[in-house]
Amino acid sequence: GDERVHVLHRPGKQGLGEAYKAGFAWAKDKGYDVVVEMDADGSHAPEELTRLLDALRSADVVLGTRYVPGGSVHNWPLHRLALSRGGNLYIRMALGMPFKDATGGYRAYKMAVLDKIDVATVASQGYSFQVELAWRAHRHGCRIAEVPITFTERERGASKMSGNIFKEQLLRVTVWGVQARRDTLLNRLGKRPRQGSTWP
Repeated sequence: GDERVHVLHRPGKQGLGEAYKAGFAWAKDKGYDVVVEMDADGSHAPEELTRLLDALRSADVVLGTRYVPGGSVHNWPLHRLALSRGGNLYIRMALGMPFKDATGGYRAYKMAVLDKIDVATVASQGYSFQVELAWRAHRHGCRIAEVPITFTERERGASKMSGNIFKEQLLRVTVWGVQARRDTLLNRLGKRPRQGSTWP
């Protein structure tokens, strides 16, 4: 009922990644320069949006981060926190990205970045979608900043995190890390990696 809010309806469930890509495409079609991801279940505080947008003045991508000084997580069971922190540690080790929270869903992008990394071709779903976007932006030399956020577990509903989602993320990150190291080695040997061999 609020004319400032547009709800994008799509036929059936097509996954988190496809929902984000549809939203990004809508924003581009409407001429927006910046897009922001955030959970709509109360986990991400709208009051912290200004912090992300302020940081975007000197960056191309801003990641809202739970695991830097000033960031926090509330009402998560210990196993979820351990899974999240462990997953982010593995991502840093496998991909060589310095970010403390590559899986978080509260972030801001300049539209030019989404065009540069060709977001329409991102194949990942679930939490690995967030990782792939950060990985592509990192590999394209985009300026990426992290700002602290407060994450609060939803009071109603259930998380979509499952063993299959975690396995998908682990597999994709492992493949990307191996391919990146292979291409680095080939470059050092003076050999060019095969075109399209590194994914994403």
